[in-house]
Amino acid sequence: MKTTNSPLPIARTYNIASLLKPNKVIAIFGPRRSGKTTIVKEYLQTCPYRFRYETGDNIAIHEILGSQNLDTLRDYVGDNELIVIDEAHLIPNIGINLKLMVDQIPNIRIITTGSSSFDLANQIGEPLVGRKFSYLLYPISFSELKLTYSNFELNKLLEKVLIYGSYPEILTASFDQDKVRLLSEITNSHLFKDILIFEGLKNSRILLNLLRLLAFQIGSEVSLSELGNSLDIDKKTVGRYLDILEKTYIITSLRPYFNNNRQSIIKKAKYYFLDLGVRNTIIGNYNPLSQRDDIGKLWENFLVVERLKKQAYQSLYYNNYFWRTKNQQEIDWVEMHSGKLFGYEFKWQKDKVAKNEKAWLLAYPNEAQFQLVNHNNYLDFVI
Repeated sequence: MKTTNSPLPIARTYNIASLLKPNKVIAIFGPRRSGKTTIVKEYLQTCPYRFRYETGDNIAIHEILGSQNLDTLRDYVGDNELIVIDEAHLIPNIGINLKLMVDQIPNIRIITTGSSSFDLANQIGEPLVGRKFSYLLYPISFSELKLTYSNFELNKLLEKVLIYGSYPEILTASFDQDKVRLLSEITNSHLFKDILIFEGLKNSRILLNLLRLLAFQIGSEVSLSELGNSLDIDKKTVGRYLDILEKTYIITSLRPYFNNNRQSIIKKAKYYFLDLGVRNTIIGNYNPLSQRDDIGKLWENFLVVERLKKQAYQSLYYNNYFWRTKNQQEIDWVEMHSGKLFGYEFKWQKDKVAKNEKAWLLAYPNEAQFQLVNHNNYLDFVI
């Protein structure tokens, strides 16, 4: 069960040295275990500034970094030129205190990380308007792997990523049994940590059951009412849980495209997992692709998330949708930008033909373009 190749070092997209600015905050968001702490600590090994490193798990510094007292904060900074706060979302009132520091302490630089967008973004968003740069760090992307691997090697790696995902420690584990063990640890011990803290939930049973239902509905429109009936909870609670799961970077949603944008908000969404290893762990399926009946779902999820990574890392500001008619004609992925609609249909098998290209182009004759994405050209789509 050993993997075919020994893992190689993987370079990440963000270069912290080039991002740091005086009297600005760098906020790095992303899923737990996606590598935020690692890239920060790697930078600190060669950092030219005097720095102080803290973690939001340390209750002892909550009173200082939540004090809103400028003298206290000045004493804390001392002669340091850089302050690093890992898991900053765990510190109450962190936003207003960061504002005080960057406004009142000359030439201070600050790095924060957070695995919970719904708390860190809310806390620092308004206080730090014009004072911060935000970056989303996903699990390893194919565009990052391309810096180390050839196209041939990426194609060989593809099956492993579809089964075990692309968390850094998963990709660098040499044995499949180690990947399974690590994924189990991530899913059971870390995935719901922020939700349990901030929502005051006693356990993650309902969340796990909700994710199991979503795992079997990848590529399908999701009914909140049906999910609620299956879980024996009301529709509003389902919607709240889905929102929380998105804001803790476990899932991501895709809305349907309509000429009337308000209508697209009302209609059912589709949900995808930020990491396929987590999805497969939740349903307990690590079978090779030759023994699976869900390869189409895996392929669609993979392409959606890799495209999101590409957009984030290349600063491509597109609006993303899917398209489906009452006659069940569908385009898996739609991007709106530059006054055009770009439709993509995903096919795992190379010999499959696009079924809905004609309907799509007829529906929007003056603005729509189309492309089929399969094994032959997927690297161009995701890198």
